[in-house]
Amino acid sequence: MLERLTVVGITHGDVNGIGYEVIIKTMSDARMMEICTPIVYGSSKVAAFHRKLIKNSGDFSFRIIQQPEQHTNKAPNMINITDADVKINMGLSTNTAGELAFASLKMATDHVIEKKIDVLVTAPINKYNIHSQSFPFEGHTEYFAQRCNAKDYLMLMITDGLKIGTVTTHCALSEVSGKLKKEVIVDKIKILNKSLQQDFLFTKPKIAVLSLNPHGGEEGMFGKEERNVISPAIQAAFEQGIYVFGPYAADGFFGSGQHANFDGVLAMYHDQAMIPFKILSYGEGVNYTAGLPFIRTSPAHGTAYNIAGKDAASPNSFRNAIYWACDIYRNRQLHNDQSEPQIGKNG
Repeated sequence: MLERLTVVGITHGDVNGIGYEVIIKTMSDARMMEICTPIVYGSSKVAAFHRKLIKNSGDFSFRIIQQPEQHTNKAPNMINITDADVKINMGLSTNTAGELAFASLKMATDHVIEKKIDVLVTAPINKYNIHSQSFPFEGHTEYFAQRCNAKDYLMLMITDGLKIGTVTTHCALSEVSGKLKKEVIVDKIKILNKSLQQDFLFTKPKIAVLSLNPHGGEEGMFGKEERNVISPAIQAAFEQGIYVFGPYAADGFFGSGQHANFDGVLAMYHDQAMIPFKILSYGEGVNYTAGLPFIRTSPAHGTAYNIAGKDAASPNSFRNAIYWACDIYRNRQLHNDQSEPQIGKNG
C-alpha cells in the first residue's frame, strides 16, 4: 500500500505554447493536491507571465523549492531551472524556447532516474527548436530511451477505452515499410503485452495487430508486408503465449468498433494510431512511454501555437496525464507485490 502521495515531476515544455496554461489551469484546482505532489521544473517569472493571460487564475502561485525533497502539499511546487529574464514570444518557435524546454527536461529526467521524484509528466515541446547537439532526437520517447539505455520501448496512446501503440514512431511515411521487420514487431507485441499486465493490470491481455496496406494487402495485391512480415510476427508471438490476433485492416477495425473487443492495439505507423485515437479520445487521451524503468506520460497534443496566450486551451488531456501517471505508478507497485514469490506454511 502507498503511504504517501505520488511525487509528480512536470516539465514546462515550450514556453511559447500552451504548456503553462494547461499546467496552471490544472493546478488551480486545489483537489489536485489531494491526488499527488506536483513539482514543476520551470521558471517562476515565465509562470507569472502566463498566469496574467488566464482569466480565472486568481492569486494562483507556485511554492519555490530548490530540491525535490523540499516539496509541500500546501501548494504546487516549482524548481527554477533559470533565474534569468525570459523573452516570451507567444505562438512562435524560438531558440530560447527550445533551450528552456531542454533544460527543464534534463533536470526532471535526472531526478526521476535518481528516484527523487516518482513519475514524470511532460508538457509539449516543439521538436524543431529543441533539436540540438544536446537533443539530437525525434522527440521525448527517443530521448528517454537513450537516457535509460532502453532498447525495448513503445509509444502507447491511452484512454479508458483504447490503448494503442505504434511499431514505428516519428519517421517519414516512405520509411515505414523498410522499418517493419518480423523481430521488431514481435518485440513491440511483447512490450505491449508486458505493459498491459504490469501497468494496467490485465491478467491475460487480448491484443490486435493492424495491417499496413489497404484491405490487409488483399492477398498480396496491395502489398506483401502482411504476408511476409506482419502475420509471421503475430504467429511467433502467439506461439510464445501472447494472446495476439490479426492483422486487421485499420479502416474496418475502427469503423466497426472492433477495437472495443481488445485490451491493446498495435499499429504500424504514427498516423494509423493517432487519427482514430484522437477521434475516439475526445481530446482527453494521454501519451505514455511503455518499457521504461520509470513512468512518463504527457498530454496527447502539441504546443498549439495557434491558441497560445488566448486562454483557450483545455487542460483535460494534461490533467489526465497526471491521473494516469499516478495510477500506473500504483499499478506497478501492486503488480510487483503480486509477482513476488510468497513463502507458504511449508516453504
